[in-house]
Amino acid sequence: MSETTELAPRPVASPHSTRHGGGKIALAKLRDLALIPAIAAICVLGQLVNPVFLRYDNLINVLQTMSEIALLVLAQTIVLIVGRMDLSLESTFGLAPGVAAYLTVTGGQGLGLLPGMWAVPATLAVGLAIGAVNAVLIVRFGLNGFIVTLGMLIVLRGLLTGISGGQTFFNLPPAMMYLGSATWFGVPASIWICLVLFAAGIVVLGFTTVGRSLYAVGGNLDAAKAAGIRTDRVLIGVLVVAGLLAALGGLLLSGRLASVAAAQGSGAIFTVFAAAVIGGVSLSGGRGTVFGAFTGILLLYLIQNVLTLAGVPAQWIGALNGAIILVALVLSRLTSGRNQE
Repeated sequence: MSETTELAPRPVASPHSTRHGGGKIALAKLRDLALIPAIAAICVLGQLVNPVFLRYDNLINVLQTMSEIALLVLAQTIVLIVGRMDLSLESTFGLAPGVAAYLTVTGGQGLGLLPGMWAVPATLAVGLAIGAVNAVLIVRFGLNGFIVTLGMLIVLRGLLTGISGGQTFFNLPPAMMYLGSATWFGVPASIWICLVLFAAGIVVLGFTTVGRSLYAVGGNLDAAKAAGIRTDRVLIGVLVVAGLLAALGGLLLSGRLASVAAAQGSGAIFTVFAAAVIGGVSLSGGRGTVFGAFTGILLLYLIQNVLTLAGVPAQWIGALNGAIILVALVLSRLTSGRNQE
């Protein structure tokens, strides 16, 4: 069955559409702020748990650590809005910088075929290529997107393990570490990059024709085609941009850690989906906002930081994170007043 038949037809939805007309528009817009009370509560709780929580250095650390995975959340959000899923983003997050390291690092770990200055273009090119392959298989060949990206996740993870020999790449070229380690105006560059890209996403999806096309495609593919939207072009563009964002996120992490691990990004897709859904993005397409997704990932990382400062053993943090995600979903449902699909 092709991707075009996976979603049941329904009216085209805008990010702030409502059932009861214009009188509810202002209330609908408040959905974007649904997690703000929870974030505020976590900040108060964190300060009570440990006075270090609200210190500048700790908050900057949270934002910097979050910024890398946040780009995956941004990528997954735009894919979900058009009614698709991309499970391969976590592997792109690892393989793209891994390939760049393999081609530029010398001394036995890599081939040293390219000068260090090419590491960043190589990383982004790999992300674009992966997104393009996904797009061709899903859009042009009409294959099931879930299965395609699941298979791609496995293939890319295997490729990273193969080129790295299961080891971590070290001695990365300075150009590859710059974005993840530089500081601009007293704030890590990765935070600036993350905020700028999310701001751009908010503007594009909320206030442009391109954004309306994405919501139209995700809300009702057949209706979007009938309206003259080039749906194939929209879907291809979204998948390619998603691959590019995942590669950039992996580059930021590699730069901060000055290394590329063979397992980089493994398991991140669960956090990515949780953040998007908590932030109000529908898994069925056509609903959700970039700002909501941002608050979702911010909430998860603040909670994780509170648990760490509270001295919770690392062995228990995974289970607690899962429980917290479920609680956050319930709270988000109650505050937004609508079903999560």
